[in-house]
Amino acid sequence: MTVLPTTAGPLPDRMTAVTLVSYLGSVPPVDEVAAAERVAALSKRSIKRESKLAALEMAVRMMDLTTLEGQDTPGKVRQLAAKAIRPDPVDPSVPSVAAVCVYPNLVPIAREALQGSGVRVASVATYFPSGQAPTDLKVEEARRVVEMGADEVDMVIDRGAFLSGRYLEVYDEIRAVREACQGAHLKVILETGELGTLDAVRRASMLAMAAGADFIKTSTGKVTPAATLPVTLVMLEAIRDFHALTGRKVGMKPAGGIRTAKEAIRYLVVLYETLGGEWMTPDLFRFGASSLLNDVLMQIRWVKTGRYQSADYFTLP
Repeated sequence: MTVLPTTAGPLPDRMTAVTLVSYLGSVPPVDEVAAAERVAALSKRSIKRESKLAALEMAVRMMDLTTLEGQDTPGKVRQLAAKAIRPDPVDPSVPSVAAVCVYPNLVPIAREALQGSGVRVASVATYFPSGQAPTDLKVEEARRVVEMGADEVDMVIDRGAFLSGRYLEVYDEIRAVREACQGAHLKVILETGELGTLDAVRRASMLAMAAGADFIKTSTGKVTPAATLPVTLVMLEAIRDFHALTGRKVGMKPAGGIRTAKEAIRYLVVLYETLGGEWMTPDLFRFGASSLLNDVLMQIRWVKTGRYQSADYFTLP
């Protein structure tokens, strides 16, 4: 059995197979039609010019710039770190992003490049993106990336175990990785594109939060579909329900497929309407979308100057 963090609500201190099944059994089903209608209605909201600039700058502060390719090099990571610190070289008023996310062996490079900037270092772990490895190896990888300097760890759940109904196995693995993080923030990736239904997304969200996730995250970016507004709404509602149950605030990170400033603002509207202003902070909401940054920078330039700039005027993320 695994000990949970102290909570303000009726969540049991110890989860067994029986108590976990009871907990997940209390999770209400998702009305998929209502979820789609809700995000469609929220997507029609318009934002005035002054509010739009604030929303765009908030989106920048909430971004995790990511490079997770086999061809990644120290030079590429240093370039990404420079972009993270100063997204627009000609406009110092544009804020830095939240974090830079890399593979484990590049954590020391990112740490050095970001030193003193306030931008956090994140690393994927637990045999990203498949998660297909024994638990002890996953736990060791999480421990090592924190020792190398990662402030945040992005783990993937074992989707095979979850879809097979082996919920306690998934729960215990998240708890073990949580303990290995030694105080670093843990983002738990559900890979929602493989879960099949919004009911499964809500159930996986509640399981991950009960196991100690600081953030729940939609996707690795390696599977289609990745982040969608209905999936994000369901995960935000799960966060709301978990907060009501326990008093603990958990963050949310939609990742993959968010490419335009217009889309990002839609996500922020859904966030605000579901969880309120308290969650409108990089400490509780992130975008995992490196390709998004330049479009947001172009929109910021337009709001400030009334002129569009080509993407060629901005460095590649």
